[in-house]
Amino acid sequence: MTDTSQPSATAETGYQPTVTAAHAKQIHRWHEDAYQSLREEAGAGQTFDYLGLTLDVPPEVMPITPVSDLLGEAVLAEVKTCDRVLDMGTGSGVNAILAASRATDVVAVDINPRAVEAARHNAARNGVSERVDVRRSDVFSAVDGDFDLIIFDPPFRWFAPRDLLEMAATDANYGTLTTFVRAAGRQLRANGRMLIFFGTSGDIGYLRQLLAEEGFTPEVVATRDVMKDGMRVDYYTYRVTRTA
Repeated sequence: MTDTSQPSATAETGYQPTVTAAHAKQIHRWHEDAYQSLREEAGAGQTFDYLGLTLDVPPEVMPITPVSDLLGEAVLAEVKTCDRVLDMGTGSGVNAILAASRATDVVAVDINPRAVEAARHNAARNGVSERVDVRRSDVFSAVDGDFDLIIFDPPFRWFAPRDLLEMAATDANYGTLTTFVRAAGRQLRANGRMLIFFGTSGDIGYLRQLLAEEGFTPEVVATRDVMKDGMRVDYYTYRVTRTA
C-alpha cells in the first residue's frame, strides 16, 4: 500500500512539503547515494573542461554534473552585454564566468568560503577576473544594488548539511531558497529576470508555490529527464519574470 501522507511542516521557515512521505524517503535515499559518490569522486579536487571553460574545483565545492549544462547553456543564451548579473550560490564560479563572457558587470556570491576562493581562482584562470566581483554572502547579505539578471542553482534537498560540500546540495527546511525567493523581487530591476535550475529530486512543488506567492512566473527554457531506481527525475531551467 502506498504511503500518501505528507511529511510534517517545519516551523522555522514555514516550509510545508508538497511531496508525499514515500517520495520524501526516496529522495533521501537518492541523496545519500549521490553524497557518498561526491565525497569519493572529489578526492583532492577535480579539473573540468566545460562549455569552453577550464575549472578547478576543490573537494569542498560542488563539481560540474551531467545536467549542469541545462543552466550553463541557458546563461550563455540569456545574458546581454548591458546586463548587470548576480550569480547566487556561485560554487566554483562557473555560471558567473559564463555570464562574464557576455556582460562586464557580474557579482558572484556564496556562503562557502572554499567556493569563494575557487570562484576567484577560476575567474582569473578564464580571463574574466576584472568582470566578476566575488563575495562571501549569506543569500543577499553582502549584495548591493539591483540586477537585470539573477542566476540561481539552489540546493535541491531540504535536509541539514553535514559539511561544506553538502551545503551545495542541501538546504535545511529550504531556509535559503525561501529567503531568496522572498527577497529577489527587491534585487531585480523593473524588467529583470531570473534563471533558476531545479529538479524533481527535490520538492519542486514548493519552489513553484514560492514563486507564485511572490508574483513570479516561471517559463521552462531547458529540460532533461533521467531514470533513477525505475523512476523518472526531471530537471528544469526556468526563466522567471514578474507576473504581468
